[in-house]
Amino acid sequence: MARMDFDKFLEIAVKCKASDLHLKAESPPLLRIHGEVVPLKQMPPLSAVQVRQMALSIMDEKQYSKFTETMGVDVGYEIPHLARFRTHIFQQREMMGIVTRIIPFSIPTIEELGIPPICMNLCSRPRGLIVITGSAGCGKSTTQSTLIDYINSKFSHHIITIEDPIEFVHTCKESLINQRELGRDTYSFSEALKHVFREDPDVILIGEMRDLETISLAVTAAETGHLVLGTLHTTDTISTIDRIIDVFPPHQQQQVRMQLTVNLVGVISQLLVKKADGSGRVAAFEILIATPAVRSLIREGKTYQIASVLQTGKKQGMMSMDQSLAQLVYQHIVTYDDALNVSINPREFKQLVGELDIRR
Repeated sequence: MARMDFDKFLEIAVKCKASDLHLKAESPPLLRIHGEVVPLKQMPPLSAVQVRQMALSIMDEKQYSKFTETMGVDVGYEIPHLARFRTHIFQQREMMGIVTRIIPFSIPTIEELGIPPICMNLCSRPRGLIVITGSAGCGKSTTQSTLIDYINSKFSHHIITIEDPIEFVHTCKESLINQRELGRDTYSFSEALKHVFREDPDVILIGEMRDLETISLAVTAAETGHLVLGTLHTTDTISTIDRIIDVFPPHQQQQVRMQLTVNLVGVISQLLVKKADGSGRVAAFEILIATPAVRSLIREGKTYQIASVLQTGKKQGMMSMDQSLAQLVYQHIVTYDDALNVSINPREFKQLVGELDIRR
């Protein structure tokens, strides 16, 4: 019965085109629609027993054991012919809570997501590190899966993904693709990466570079001739480079700078903005390409100067977040006020919009 109730809420979430479903004791079910959390109308508050029963109904013994140890666990879930779901079960005020991300079966195309074409060039590289960044819920996993699908469609490679949990399920096209899930197929990102070199990969996707060991192994994998795609929870391209370096002890940071100088391909940062017509949200992208000038600044520890290179690197395919937002405003895809609200540098954003208006 609890599983049926959970499935019912998920069916409603998919029908309402929600990105997330929230289930909390003493609260009605809530949906995140176009970035805003709204309660399901005419639904009574759930009891702690109801939420707990739903949580228990979708966990296996191993997942429940992890939950009792850590008070939080990620669960991959699927309803045939509807969608896949990434569910996080956690403890709050001594009661269980559930947050579920809706993941459609079909992988969006590069064109559907509005990913800049330069990203296809980055993914065509034979080796190196590509980092996809942004805040939680901004669509990093979707972008990552779309880029992997592009590689899968265009090249004869062996692709290995390491995810927690598996979100989009890929089928082999031109490439051979194997997907490994934490808790089911491997114990940790770092453990999987220690053995990945014996699996003869060309491309490695890391669901999240969440600790020192994983980041170190990702950089090493890129250094040893593999194309590596990984995600970080950083807000822009420059802070991403600083984050990778700063996670290492001080005595190793210069060595990491040199490794990034040689192996970094690019950084893709994104955020979501409401569409002007109210039909959903659209991604704005900041693209940093590891040109000789960028590599030099990383090597010399002058990442703060990369901003000027980013702003003037249009010919190389670079784009700042404010440039992307200004273009979306110019195309009437988002409103000026919504874009200004999320801009990195409001003064620069206003200037960019003004320049586009003059050209019009």
